[in-house]
Amino acid sequence: MPPITLAEARLFLRVTDDAEDDLIRLLIEAATGRVEASVGLVLADPAPAPLRLAILMLVAQAYEHRDAGEPPLSLVEPWLASWRRARL
Repeated sequence: MPPITLAEARLFLRVTDDAEDDLIRLLIEAATGRVEASVGLVLADPAPAPLRLAILMLVAQAYEHRDAGEPPLSLVEPWLASWRRARL
Protein backbone atom coordinates (compact mmCIF):
# COMPACT_ATOMS: atom_id res chain seq x y z
CA MET A 1 0.00 0.00 0.00
CA PRO A 2 1.43 3.41 -0.90
CA PRO A 3 2.25 5.80 1.94
CA ILE A 4 -0.33 8.29 0.57
CA THR A 5 -3.91 7.27 -0.19
CA LEU A 6 -5.99 8.59 -3.05
CA ALA A 7 -8.33 10.19 -0.49
CA GLU A 8 -5.44 12.02 1.19
CA ALA A 9 -4.14 13.29 -2.14
CA ARG A 10 -7.60 14.42 -3.27
CA LEU A 11 -8.06 16.28 0.02
CA PHE A 12 -4.62 17.93 -0.32
CA LEU A 13 -5.39 18.89 -3.94
CA ARG A 14 -8.92 20.00 -3.05
CA VAL A 15 -10.34 17.73 -5.74
CA THR A 16 -13.93 16.77 -4.95
CA ASP A 17 -14.88 14.50 -7.85
CA ASP A 18 -13.41 11.25 -9.11
CA ALA A 19 -12.88 12.29 -12.75
CA GLU A 20 -9.09 12.47 -12.38
CA ASP A 21 -8.53 9.63 -9.92
CA ASP A 22 -6.39 7.65 -12.39
CA LEU A 23 -4.12 10.66 -12.92
CA ILE A 24 -3.85 11.29 -9.19
CA ARG A 25 -2.98 7.62 -8.56
CA LEU A 26 -0.25 7.87 -11.21
CA LEU A 27 1.12 11.04 -9.62
CA ILE A 28 1.15 9.37 -6.19
CA GLU A 29 3.08 6.42 -7.60
CA ALA A 30 5.58 8.64 -9.41
CA ALA A 31 6.08 10.97 -6.44
CA THR A 32 6.51 8.03 -4.07
CA GLY A 33 9.14 6.51 -6.36
CA ARG A 34 10.96 9.80 -6.62
CA VAL A 35 11.04 10.31 -2.84
CA GLU A 36 12.11 6.69 -2.27
CA ALA A 37 14.95 7.07 -4.78
CA SER A 38 16.01 10.33 -3.24
CA VAL A 39 16.21 9.03 0.33
CA GLY A 40 17.28 5.48 -0.50
CA LEU A 41 14.38 3.83 1.33
CA VAL A 42 11.29 1.86 0.40
CA LEU A 43 8.42 3.58 2.14
CA ALA A 44 5.75 1.66 3.99
CA ASP A 45 2.51 2.79 5.51
CA PRO A 46 2.72 4.72 7.74
CA ALA A 47 5.63 6.72 6.38
CA PRO A 48 7.18 9.54 8.41
CA ALA A 49 5.28 12.82 8.11
CA PRO A 50 8.06 14.78 6.33
CA LEU A 51 8.25 12.14 3.60
CA ARG A 52 4.46 11.99 3.27
CA LEU A 53 4.38 15.76 2.88
CA ALA A 54 7.16 15.60 0.29
CA ILE A 55 5.06 13.14 -1.73
CA LEU A 56 1.96 15.32 -1.43
CA MET A 57 3.91 18.40 -2.49
CA LEU A 58 5.29 16.62 -5.54
CA VAL A 59 1.80 15.36 -6.41
CA ALA A 60 0.37 18.89 -6.07
CA GLN A 61 3.15 20.49 -8.10
CA ALA A 62 2.80 17.90 -10.87
CA TYR A 63 -1.01 18.14 -10.81
CA GLU A 64 -1.09 21.92 -10.95
CA HIS A 65 1.62 22.18 -13.60
CA ARG A 66 1.03 18.94 -15.52
CA ASP A 67 1.58 20.68 -18.86
CA ALA A 68 4.87 22.29 -17.78
CA GLY A 69 7.02 19.19 -17.13
CA GLU A 70 8.55 17.60 -14.03
CA PRO A 71 8.45 19.53 -10.73
CA PRO A 72 11.82 20.55 -9.27
CA LEU A 73 13.15 18.37 -6.48
CA SER A 74 14.29 21.59 -4.77
CA LEU A 75 10.64 22.13 -3.86
CA VAL A 76 10.77 19.27 -1.38
CA GLU A 77 14.50 19.13 -0.62
CA PRO A 78 14.09 20.46 2.94
CA TRP A 79 11.69 17.60 3.70
CA LEU A 80 14.06 14.95 2.30
CA ALA A 81 17.41 16.10 3.69
CA SER A 82 17.24 14.32 7.04
CA TRP A 83 16.24 11.03 5.39
CA ARG A 84 19.08 10.79 2.87
CA ARG A 85 21.46 7.87 3.12
CA ALA A 86 25.11 8.32 2.32
CA ARG A 87 26.05 6.66 -0.97
CA LEU A 88 29.62 5.72 -1.73
